[in-house]
Amino acid sequence: MEEATESPFRPAFRRAFGLARGALALLGLAVSFALVVPSVRDSIFQPPAIAEVAFAVIKPHQATVISTAETPARAEEKPEQRALAEFIAKRYRVAEEAITGIVSSAYRAGAEHRVDPLLILAVVAIESRFNPLAESVFGAKGLMQVMPKYHQDKLSEHGGDTALLEPEVNIQVGTQILREYLRRSGETESALQMYLGIDNPDTLYTGKVLAERARMKQLAERAKRLATSS
Repeated sequence: MEEATESPFRPAFRRAFGLARGALALLGLAVSFALVVPSVRDSIFQPPAIAEVAFAVIKPHQATVISTAETPARAEEKPEQRALAEFIAKRYRVAEEAITGIVSSAYRAGAEHRVDPLLILAVVAIESRFNPLAESVFGAKGLMQVMPKYHQDKLSEHGGDTALLEPEVNIQVGTQILREYLRRSGETESALQMYLGIDNPDTLYTGKVLAERARMKQLAERAKRLATSS
């Protein structure tokens, strides 16, 4: 039987077919890569919503809101403190909300430095009439009219003279000064005279402060009695 001969066109056809199949494979790979790349790009440059939320939580202004929400509510003031705030606000024509903070500061400073908070408030009343921005021609500043040049040792931890215009700081520093004079003199009248800084036993300053404290004490005691009986 005669052996069949291969057509001269067959090898060329096989090569062409192989090239075409390779080209189609490359085209398919390119299409697949084009579909995959956008999703990869989006996942890198466009974080999912949960990532955006997590980032927003650590922004500074967001952190403030969170910390405020988690801060426990401040304990309710005692009846005498509320009564004092109302009395002072009406007597000195100051917003009750502002006076409430000043009364609370006086009670905190009094407890810390062992000074009668009513005496502190009475000094504030006579010195500045509860004006936290009050400044005298002699350089005394704030609620308790502290003279910064004489008390730099107490002001250094609060940031300097300008801190005296902050009610909390002013009351803290003024109470420290008052406590020193009470300890040094041994009596309230002499301590107040030293606080005033004028060596004149006939001054009306001491009498004004003590009279104001007496009014506040009467009001505070009445508020306590009413709270107890109710």
